[in-house]
Amino acid sequence: QVQLVESGGGLVQAGGSLRLSCAASGRTFSPYTMGWFRQAPGKEREFVAAISWSGDRTTYTDSVKGRFTISRDNAKNTVYLQMNSLKPEDTAIYYCAADRVPLRPPRSSWNQNDFGSWGQGTQVTVSS
Repeated sequence: QVQLVESGGGLVQAGGSLRLSCAASGRTFSPYTMGWFRQAPGKEREFVAAISWSGDRTTYTDSVKGRFTISRDNAKNTVYLQMNSLKPEDTAIYYCAADRVPLRPPRSSWNQNDFGSWGQGTQVTVSS
């Protein structure tokens, strides 16, 4: 099991930027696809972005394409989510997650059942 700790959330005005980080420990990090999910008040947790274990394939939900960028540094056991042009509807708790299966081939869509380890979440609030 891998332990995941998110950081970097906060309060930002619409149009602003934040960079989330997720530090992994307890298990080899590099063979696993990593993902970001979010959950807004009163809503279900939704997929935001994923990055393949090799780092060369990324997937995004349509609402964040062109604004968010997921990346990873396997040497630092860390995955990032750069969020630009933030909107009030991006307000949510953001969770980092690690794939259940190592070396999984890249996919065009992901759901939370694909991921077996989760962080505690970090709050992102975007004011209008």
